[in-house]
Amino acid sequence: MGVVLYFLRHGQTAYSLTGGYCGTSANDPGLTEAGLEMAQEFAHAYAHFPWTAVYASPLRRAIETARPLCQRTGLEMRVRDGLREVMYGRWEGMRPVEVDKEYHDEYVAWLTDPAWYAPVGGERAVDIARRSSQVLDEIERTHQEGHILLVSHKATIRIMLSTLMGIDVGRYRDRMDMPVAAVSIVELASRGPLFHTIADRSHLGERLRSLPST
Repeated sequence: MGVVLYFLRHGQTAYSLTGGYCGTSANDPGLTEAGLEMAQEFAHAYAHFPWTAVYASPLRRAIETARPLCQRTGLEMRVRDGLREVMYGRWEGMRPVEVDKEYHDEYVAWLTDPAWYAPVGGERAVDIARRSSQVLDEIERTHQEGHILLVSHKATIRIMLSTLMGIDVGRYRDRMDMPVAAVSIVELASRGPLFHTIADRSHLGERLRSLPST
C-alpha cells in the first residue's frame, strides 16, 4: 500500500449547529464541548494507526480537532492554507435564510453552480479545488507511502473528494454529505484514487453521532 489519505472534518462548532457561514480567521469559532469530545474520540480510535503526517487547515476548529491525535502520536501538525474553508465574503456570519433574504439572486446562482459562482466577495469551488490540490500535490511529492491525516472543512473536503473522483466540483453538495467529525479514506493506488470510506463516523459514540450537524 502506498499513500492513504484520511480526510477528517472538524468537530462540532456553534456554526455547524445553525448552518451559519464561517470561512475566515476573523470569523473562526473553536469547537464546542461536544466538538472537543469528537476530536478526542477520533484520536482514541485512530491513534494506533502508523501515521506518517498530519496536515490541517489554519482555522481554529481544524487545529483543535487535529491536536489530540498529534499529542498521542508525537507528530508535528503541518498547517496548510489550502485546506481552509470557503471564504464567504459578505455572507460571513450569516445563516442561509438571511443570505437568501438579502442576496437572493446571488444566493440562487451560487446554489445552482458553486463551481463558477461565488458568495458575494467570496470564493468559487474551482478556487478551492485549485488551492487544495496544491496540498495534495505536496503530499504526493513528499510521501511515497504511509497514512496521512488531513483535517479540513465540509465544503473543502467534498471538493477535494470530487476532484479525486473526477466529478464536476460544482456538484459537490449533490454527491455526498459530510457531517462533523466524519472521516473519508482514499488510497492513492497505482490505477488512481481508490475510495475505501466516505463520511464514516463509527469512531464516535452513539451520543455524539446523534447530535445535529449541518
